Amino acid sequence: MRTRGICPGCGQQRALPGRRASDGAANCTTCAGFTQSFACTRCGFEDKLHGGRLCTRRTFADRLAAILDDGSGQIRPELVPLADSLLAMDNPLSGLTWLYARKGHTGSADDLLRCLARGEIALTHEAFHTLQPWRAAAYLRELLMSCGVLPAVDKQICSFERWLVSHLADITDPDHAQLVRRFATWEVLPRLRTRAEKKPITPAGRRHAGDQIKHATAFLRWLSGRGLVLSTCRQADIDAWHIEHNEHSRNTLRTFQLWCMANKLTRRFRLPAAVIRQATPLPQPERVNLLGRLLTGHDLPLRTRVAAAIVLLYAQPLSRVVRLTIDDVIHDSDQVLLRLGEPPSPVPGPVADLLLEWIENRDNMNTATNRDSRWLFPGRRAGQPMHPESLAALVNGLGIPTVAGRASAIRQHLLEMPAPVVADALGYHQVTTAKLAAQAGGTWSRYAAGDHQRSPSGWTARRTNDS
Repeated sequence: MRTRGICPGCGQQRALPGRRASDGAANCTTCAGFTQSFACTRCGFEDKLHGGRLCTRRTFADRLAAILDDGSGQIRPELVPLADSLLAMDNPLSGLTWLYARKGHTGSADDLLRCLARGEIALTHEAFHTLQPWRAAAYLRELLMSCGVLPAVDKQICSFERWLVSHLADITDPDHAQLVRRFATWEVLPRLRTRAEKKPITPAGRRHAGDQIKHATAFLRWLSGRGLVLSTCRQADIDAWHIEHNEHSRNTLRTFQLWCMANKLTRRFRLPAAVIRQATPLPQPERVNLLGRLLTGHDLPLRTRVAAAIVLLYAQPLSRVVRLTIDDVIHDSDQVLLRLGEPPSPVPGPVADLLLEWIENRDNMNTATNRDSRWLFPGRRAGQPMHPESLAALVNGLGIPTVAGRASAIRQHLLEMPAPVVADALGYHQVTTAKLAAQAGGTWSRYAAGDHQRSPSGWTARRTNDS
């Protein structure tokens, strides 16, 4: 009953559950000679029928109305946009399955929506910080933001705030909890919000913010174990901590230590400089071979081939790849461009074919989550692209090292073009590309200064005499 199309017998657009005897072609119930009707008793739509001989969409609508009832027999007014968004999804069976209450499981979508309808859960972001299970609550919150019931907030900030509540609750020392809360409120969160105003926070950025909080907590606990607090901490103690911990811990704690000094919670300390490691590039022949495998591997998943090609061609991190939209793919007559910076970068013909084919067949487009999504790689959550770690797992599963591949690609670009041009075209900072160009041995920055458009003095005369 889920197979629909033009019936070859009567030419009508209907469900095609039957098979024509002559050639096995799918046909409608009338042409197939079915005696049973599959028409919905309410709307007449042919579909798999549920209780009361209603189609899936009408069953879903009744179920949703019952769950969102505020006690007056009507859907709570504030939740009407949510109901409209859910009912407009292309595949209502997904919505009906989502609302199904699992036995023995609390905190399902059914439970959360009933509590929202009755006002037991406030329609605020703060109310969602403590809801369990947190995955179901986060999914629902993103649906509410996508349809305008809740104000839009960066997904990663929502995730960080929810995690922070539980982390602070686990700190047993009240003085430590107060310090960590101050650090998070006045240092970490403002930085995240400022960054979110310019561009979306990446999962890596959210993870780094969480690591800063966890390392600050661990540092306070380490001091306490030595009978110290921040005000009694000395340079020797800071040096001892740095000796005992690895490079990642030292770099992550640095922000907290600088914040403590700036707020006079400690005396001034000398901190070692932060160390940034560069990835080892993939050998150029290996990168080219991997690209060839992506172009010819027709048995490989299309989504993964497209994402991996963007990484290997344009040196883009997957956190940036998932933020691309279909509007960033510019189809200008017979040329395809990809907007990563300015100007947009040309896409080679075979890769362009893959890209356009993927746009026509994107996943996660049949539910209320991303019905009108413009993301190049739509995710399963409302208004969100695919998670970069999920995409990274798929790309790495093909045997393509994303970090080494990016390093190889940017190195090759810098050997062929000036660093500022690469920075503008691929969305890199010019300081970054200048440093990478120097490491790669690029010669674009070694030309003599001066006006190279004007011939040197005496050159024209000498050339004339020689002639």
